[in-house]
Amino acid sequence: MATSMRGLTQFIADIRGARVRDLEEKRINKEMANIRKKFKDGNLDGYQKKKYVAKIIFTYILGYKVDVGHMEAVNLISSSKYSEKQIGYLAVTLLMHENSDFLRLVVNSIRKDLDGNNEIDNCLALHAIANVGGSEMAEALAEDVHRLLISPTSQTFVKKKAALTLLRLYRKHPDVIPTAEWALRIVSIMDDPDLGVVICVTSLVMALAQDNLDAYAVCYTKAVDRLHRLVIEHEYSATYAYYKVPSPWLQVKLLRLLQYYPPSEDPTIRSVLHQVLQTIMNNSAEPTRNVQHNNAQHAVLFEAIGLAIHLDSASPLVGTAAVLLARFISSKETNVRYLGLDTMAHLAARADSLEPIKRHQTTIILSLRDKDISVRRRALDLLYSMCDVDNSELIVGELLRYLKVADYALREEMVLKIAILTEKYASSYKWYVDTVLQLISAAGDHVGDEVWYRVVQIVTNTEDLQEYAAKVVFEHLKAPSTHESLVKVGGYILGEYGHLIANEPGYSPVEQFQVLHTKSQFCVASTRSLLLSTYIKWVNVFPEIKPQLVNIFERYRHVLDAELQQRACEFYALASRPDDDELLQNVCEEMPPFPPRVSALLGRLNLKHGDTEDKRTWVHGGKEANLDQGVVKRKPEGNIAGDGDDIIGSLAGLEIPATSVEATDHTMAPTNKPPRLTVGPNVDQWFDKLTYTAEGVLYEDDQVQIGVKSRYQGHLGQLAVYIGNKVSAPLTSFTTAIHLSDPDALSVTFAKMPPSTIGPRTQTQQLLHVECKQMFSTPPILTVSYLAGSHQAISIRLPVVITKFFEHVKLGPTEFFERWKLIGGPPREDQAIFPINLNGAGQLDLIKQRQVVSGHRLNLLDDVDPNPNNLVAAGVLHMSVEGKVGCLLRLEPNQEAKLCRLTLRSTSETVATEVRKLVQQPLKADP
Repeated sequence: MATSMRGLTQFIADIRGARVRDLEEKRINKEMANIRKKFKDGNLDGYQKKKYVAKIIFTYILGYKVDVGHMEAVNLISSSKYSEKQIGYLAVTLLMHENSDFLRLVVNSIRKDLDGNNEIDNCLALHAIANVGGSEMAEALAEDVHRLLISPTSQTFVKKKAALTLLRLYRKHPDVIPTAEWALRIVSIMDDPDLGVVICVTSLVMALAQDNLDAYAVCYTKAVDRLHRLVIEHEYSATYAYYKVPSPWLQVKLLRLLQYYPPSEDPTIRSVLHQVLQTIMNNSAEPTRNVQHNNAQHAVLFEAIGLAIHLDSASPLVGTAAVLLARFISSKETNVRYLGLDTMAHLAARADSLEPIKRHQTTIILSLRDKDISVRRRALDLLYSMCDVDNSELIVGELLRYLKVADYALREEMVLKIAILTEKYASSYKWYVDTVLQLISAAGDHVGDEVWYRVVQIVTNTEDLQEYAAKVVFEHLKAPSTHESLVKVGGYILGEYGHLIANEPGYSPVEQFQVLHTKSQFCVASTRSLLLSTYIKWVNVFPEIKPQLVNIFERYRHVLDAELQQRACEFYALASRPDDDELLQNVCEEMPPFPPRVSALLGRLNLKHGDTEDKRTWVHGGKEANLDQGVVKRKPEGNIAGDGDDIIGSLAGLEIPATSVEATDHTMAPTNKPPRLTVGPNVDQWFDKLTYTAEGVLYEDDQVQIGVKSRYQGHLGQLAVYIGNKVSAPLTSFTTAIHLSDPDALSVTFAKMPPSTIGPRTQTQQLLHVECKQMFSTPPILTVSYLAGSHQAISIRLPVVITKFFEHVKLGPTEFFERWKLIGGPPREDQAIFPINLNGAGQLDLIKQRQVVSGHRLNLLDDVDPNPNNLVAAGVLHMSVEGKVGCLLRLEPNQEAKLCRLTLRSTSETVATEVRKLVQQPLKADP
């Protein structure tokens, strides 16, 4: 660029040659004046505009304020020449902010470049959108960016840029992107043959899926399939092997994406995932001498361990992971130690047993003194998560010792964690008070108000603790230097409960007053206000020191602080009343117990963690902190021994509203909303026929044909689904999914993962395993999606109905009618009279009637009904959970009236109703 514009080259040379800043500013001002004059005169060709705008850009990059060239930059974007268009886009992205009025002028030019067939212009436009990305631009151009992403004619590098541009727009303006509407089409690109495109689209899907679990649920299968192809089948080009590790960035993203969803119940997917994770761990068992290879392998390994913990914290894989982590936390590599501690904290947050982690407690405690602060922080998080009743005193004691030498950046977080652990796992009230007062003394300014509020709260609500707390806080106040938070605690506790120790040697009212009052001169106004409240309480219970206290009220009546002055005046008036006046006694009554509210400590701790990374699927703090789905909050547990009261659940902070940190839990199960069924002229007829036949066509259109073949025995069944490609092009990004309205009643799983591509004019088979657990009425829905030019999705009902799980029963006439009468009428009977069609000869279609009844797996009983036209049948429904249910049927057609009476009796009324509907549907006359 510089060689083709001599004026720009000379300008840059002059700037670089300026010896002092004044000469540089003089040269720039001269050039800017010349540029303004040229722009004002007009009649500039494209080359001149490009040259002057380039000078403006260089001036802006040097840090000078620029107020010209905006319109010229807008005009350059419309140029047909690449060099001019490039300078125009560069100027727009640098000189204009997202709310600039000039941006409205370039939207149409950018849209034109997005819609054009020139890939370079596409990329320039995408860069501008991603870098500026204002709300108006996002709203106007998001559709065009999405179209570039999904277009089959877009080049791979354009698709990559389009995916990342959409990601940028979503992060800045999430409301502009119709995430649910675009879900299936975006997810389908995860099957793109180019791994670069897959990496970019996976980054986009990760961001979208975090907030839209339901809509992007299909990405789970895609991610598992891609991991299997990368790790097991080694299906990747050499370009994407980083030091012999297949595309580690993509593996990390896919493993993280899978953690956003609850573990799959599909045994095939679970088996494939187990194989993938086992392979990753085996590959990382022994480190190599190549640092880059180790880094890539460890990045994948730690994410794989996180997924293994998420899937099942009790699995053998997690046991293997725990052994690996123990080695990593002692590694010489700082990054490995950091990741080892962080992943071990994840294990502690999910595991049922902390024993594998406790074995390495000494190493973890030593990590608190690591030379790297980020490692020290992870060690603190891990100790916080692995703490329980058995090791709480050791861990809290170690944290208290470390607190005195800890970094200032860590101290506030350490104080909160020590306070929470002390409260949660205290073996006695006395240990709790000793530890927290020691914490307040050691931490000083890093102790938030929530901590001493909590101490006051617990002491107030625990009568057995009040005398001991008064003694301990008195001893702490006798120290030469005392932090103000401790003075506040002492003021409150001695004011309320100082009378309980006043008769013991060394704790007389005068000594209490002297110790507390000597600290007041170093305190701020709010603390002095609290001490004045303490003094008025003492006026009521310690008449021997009343003159000194009244004297203090008298002096504080004349201070400048309004709060102190008002309190002093009111307390002076109360203290000056006659001794027999009951007003003072009533005002100074002992504080009642605090009402139950949630502790504010956890809320404060969680607020310290900013949301600057991909959302975590777990929180620090042990398994119980991760049990609640949806909201991470304090769980009331009474672990402090004593009178058996639940301290955490029954107490709350002074003046602090109950706070619970609401955090979206990304392991939340998706809602069970069924997909919209595909409609067609023959879809319902195909389904109805397959309810009483074993094989046939389920769906067909111009592109695909779906057929079914089935067999059942007892409560189990197998369904072979044949999907044929009728066109001369392959169906790519092929996906199948099953939706069950009631998974507790019916189980339908794939025997193996479906292929991602169906070749031209070929057929693929998917085998489904079916199990009936309980009575169900809604058949499962099969959703097939694929790319054939555009994205297609077909949702159809599978012919899996309750009658498929019937077995024949042989009954004679006597047995049949005995059972018929034994079952009785409604509600165990369901009957319907409906019109029927006659055959071509005007006779009853007895063949079809027999075919329908026997096709529903009911055994036709001949010679039971005296009327040969009537059908009698019996069967037993097999269910793995609810057992067996008998069912009897009578079908009585009337040729003259063209009507039919169908009666079902069953030991289950829901079974009778459902079977009657299924048998009636193919027999009734068309309206």
